[in-house]
Amino acid sequence: MANLSPRQHAGPCKEVLNLPSYISGYFDGEGCFTVSISPRSRLKVGWETRPSVSVSQNGDRAEVLGNIANYFSCGTIRPDPSDHTLKWETRSLTDIRSRVLPHFETYPLISGKQRDVDLFTEICSLLAQGKHLSADGLRTIVQLAARMNPSGRRRYDPDFILENLSKVKA
Repeated sequence: MANLSPRQHAGPCKEVLNLPSYISGYFDGEGCFTVSISPRSRLKVGWETRPSVSVSQNGDRAEVLGNIANYFSCGTIRPDPSDHTLKWETRSLTDIRSRVLPHFETYPLISGKQRDVDLFTEICSLLAQGKHLSADGLRTIVQLAARMNPSGRRRYDPDFILENLSKVKA
C-alpha cells in the first residue's frame, strides 16, 4: 500500500480555470436535460412538447449560475420554490441547439447522463424539423424521452401519452 502523506492531495489549482470543462462537470452532477410533454387541446396532436436545460444551486453560491448564463449567453436565473434553490434554465429550442448542445458535443459529460444529452439532442433535432406536430413524429419523441432521466418524475406516463396519440390521425 502506498504511503499517503498529508501533502499528497490535489491542493489548490494555480492554473486558470477551464470554464467549459467546469461547466460540463457541474452539469454532470447538477444539470438536467428534459422534455416536457403536456396536454394542449388547441394543438392538432393534443400535446405540447417543450425542451429544457437547467441547473440549480443554493442561493448563497449563485455566482456559478451567473457564469453559466454568461457563458451560454441565454436563459434566465429564477428561484425554484420546489427545493428553495436558484435555477438557470433555457427552454428556447433555438438557444439550446445553437448555444448549449454544441458545448456538450465539444465537452461531453463523463457519466451515464451523457446518454440523456444524446437523446435530448436527437429530440431537439426532431423538434426543429417540426416532427412534434404530427402523431407519428410525436410518438418517436415520446419513446425517446421515455428513455431519458430514468430516476426522474414524469407528470404524464409515456404509455398514457402514446395511448392518447393512437386516437390522433397521423
